[in-house]
Amino acid sequence: MKKPFIFFAAILLCLCTGITSSKAQTVELLAGNTLNGAVQGTLLGGATMALSNSDDFANLRVGVGLGTLYGIGMGGFDITKGEGQEVLVSGLFNDGNNSSIIVLLDTFYGAALGSIVVVAVTLVANEPIVSGLQYGAGIGAWAGFGFGIFDTFVLADRTYAPLAAANVNQNASGLIGMNFENNSSFGFLNPTLIQTTQLTRTDISSSIKPAVEVVNFRLNF
Repeated sequence: MKKPFIFFAAILLCLCTGITSSKAQTVELLAGNTLNGAVQGTLLGGATMALSNSDDFANLRVGVGLGTLYGIGMGGFDITKGEGQEVLVSGLFNDGNNSSIIVLLDTFYGAALGSIVVVAVTLVANEPIVSGLQYGAGIGAWAGFGFGIFDTFVLADRTYAPLAAANVNQNASGLIGMNFENNSSFGFLNPTLIQTTQLTRTDISSSIKPAVEVVNFRLNF
């Protein structure tokens, strides 16, 4: 009695895995963009607080909410544009496996560049450095966000599966990446999905949960 059950369960498991695999990339695109959008909204909410010199955390609350909706919209764009296939987005400065990551990284770079430029000006003018950091990061973040939108929808090239999968897998994934000449790379803060399948005598279940990899390392031979 056990052998037919195990055989039948194995067939069902294969079928369920195949169905889940066909949808997993769509879910991953939506989840990755949504998480990036929430982080994007948090950054811009903080930038708004800095520019208005306010300690009202309502800006962060609104930023997270609007950023999450923005991320869902970006996920829908990626899914529709590539019909749910894996995608490689090659922006002016970065490559990523969804559209929102290009905007997010450009926002980071804008905030960093704005901070450096304004701090340099404050040093020359003998003004308080803290204020320079505050306003420089705020202005830079919004400028980086605007450029990131232009970069993603105008400048970026998109490659879809299976070529995208081969290109993406060359580097460690993450919101922030470091690549080295020996073909190794580090990735930090990588949104991902964890799929688990459970098989019992009476049931087969599969679940997908969002997760964030803090650090990952890849070495290509």
